[in-house]
Amino acid sequence: MLKTLGGAGLVGAVPWLAGCSSSSRETITFYQSKPEAISYFSQLAADFTASQDQYRILHDVSTSLSASFVRSNPPDLGCLNYNLEMARFMERGALTDLSDLPEAATIREDIVELTKAYPQYEKRTSVLPYSAMAASVIYNKKIFEDNGIEVPATWDALIDVCDRLQAAGVTPFYATFLDAWTIAQGWFDYPVGGMIDVAEFYKKMNAIGADVGPNSEVSFQKTLLEPVQKMVQLGQYINSDAPSRGYGDGNTAFANGEAAMILQGPWAFSEFDKAGTDLQAGTFPFPATNDAEDLKVRVNIDLSLWVPDAANGQDGARAFLQYLMKPEIQDPYNAKFLGFGTTKDAPPVTDERIVGMQPYYDDGKFYMGASQFIPNNIPYQNYLQSIMLGDVEPEPMLAQLDSDWASLAYRA
Repeated sequence: MLKTLGGAGLVGAVPWLAGCSSSSRETITFYQSKPEAISYFSQLAADFTASQDQYRILHDVSTSLSASFVRSNPPDLGCLNYNLEMARFMERGALTDLSDLPEAATIREDIVELTKAYPQYEKRTSVLPYSAMAASVIYNKKIFEDNGIEVPATWDALIDVCDRLQAAGVTPFYATFLDAWTIAQGWFDYPVGGMIDVAEFYKKMNAIGADVGPNSEVSFQKTLLEPVQKMVQLGQYINSDAPSRGYGDGNTAFANGEAAMILQGPWAFSEFDKAGTDLQAGTFPFPATNDAEDLKVRVNIDLSLWVPDAANGQDGARAFLQYLMKPEIQDPYNAKFLGFGTTKDAPPVTDERIVGMQPYYDDGKFYMGASQFIPNNIPYQNYLQSIMLGDVEPEPMLAQLDSDWASLAYRA
């Protein structure tokens, strides 16, 4: 058991290991590997184990998930980021139907629709969204105030803000192009999500499959060209050393007031704090069009709960799932880790740094990042990086992305 936990999970697991020696309990393997939340969930596992005498929760943070499914020995309960790699288990029917649980009826309908952006298996409710993470433009409130800048609500207003900041000697955006994922997450996802219906686009892309290309109804080179051109245009307002700066560099620089804005998610706030500055940060939706009604925020289901069909301890897994979804357990988790609630009665966020996104989340004005639908075996992040580094124009790179998509669909 200790070997399974691995070094990262031992500290969080020790509390319940010492108090659960009864061999009559059924051991339930709980797989959750979000680094910053490991100790938090280890404590929840300990609390649940102590609250009853039927199940003992083993918090596993190091198992190879794909390998465990291949060996027909998956964890009993998973709590993971809901992404394309995770969704493949759902699509293939490897996860049980959770629709009979009362907790399934508590999930917001628009969040349920978000889960359907990925291919489903029959009519199963394969995952229960646990936490949503909303991301948008992070800005330095003091820099905006010192320069008389108001939060922009349209594309033209955003460009005007950038021009005014630049004229005042302030770097508008801090970019970290050394880490390609930061380009995909913000620079690409925000303008795309603000201009098109991401879910509908990928439904059509999946349907067209191997025939995606310049003459298909939708394609990367045709549908996403304008958002990518705006991404490139915004690249005129960044730090000169962006090609050599990575995620950590950007967090430190932004916390030190070296730029007015950065395209990151709330996961970066804890990194800003490490700089020890008095940064006053806020968030606002990226304005990709000149209609303020189009404003939306990028949302991903940061954590979802699921039970594999091949799990040995399904009853215990469902019991622990229900415990985790109690409002007094779920709501404090989201408050601590800057998540947005997924249930109909979830309280609004209160952290001043992310309250700017609450109205849009309440109204369902959100989208899943376009980059999250592209399979990892297509080097799309490198393509986007090449565009932002000026090595290639958007058109041929997006055409290559179409070609890769079609080839992958053909092989599938």
